[in-house]
This record gives sequence, C-alpha cells and structure tokens, in this order.
Amino acid sequence: VQLQASGGGLVQAGGSLRLSCTASGNIFSINDMGWYRQAPGKQRDLVATVSSGGSTNYADSVKGRFTISISKDNAKYTVYLQMNSLNAEDTAVYYCNADIRRTFQAPHFKYWGQGTQVTVSS
Repeated sequence: VQLQASGGGLVQAGGSLRLSCTASGNIFSINDMGWYRQAPGKQRDLVATVSSGGSTNYADSVKGRFTISISKDNAKYTVYLQMNSLNAEDTAVYYCNADIRRTFQAPHFKYWGQGTQVTVSS
C-alpha cells in the first residue's frame, strides 16, 4: 500500500491550496482517510478526516475554511483537502493518513503518506 501526497506549496495569507493524497496497492477497503499537520516544534495534530461514507470531522481551527472529500477510482482512493483563507498558523507539514484493510480477514491498519509542506506568508 502506498499513499502519495501532493499539492503543498507557498501561498500568501488569504489564499488557497488544494492537497491530494492517493492510496493505491493491495486495498480491500478503507474505513477513513484524513489529513494531519505538524508545525516546527509541535506535535502532529488532526486537521480533518472523512469516512468512506462521506462523514467528515474537522479541527476547530479549520472549520469553515477547509473542506475534506474522498473519491474512489477503481482500486485507488483519493482524499482531497481544499484549504481556503489560509493564515500563517496553517504553516506546517501536512500528512495524509488512511485506515485500510488489505484483505477481508486482515485488521485495519493506519498508513501514512509522505508529508507535503504548506507555507503561508503573511
């Protein structure tokens, strides 16, 4: 199983970015996917999650500004994070996460993608 993230970059305060993360490989089912972020010197925190059924959960700091969504195309699952009204506090490395079952009998396991840097200049 691989999670490939993309979409980070440098943006001015008030701007927007869209992150994508695709899970591929030996996937039987996905329970949920999500985005976490880690600023320098801080712990990794939840940003948003979305279940395979579309239920979403957001950190209070991003509610109303960020939107998470999920899509499936054949054997690949992609999670998106649309980030609007960005501010300097959103600067961090963003990591995608997926709760995956590789086979019918296998337990769920959380996989992580590589981080993608988001930098918001004020």
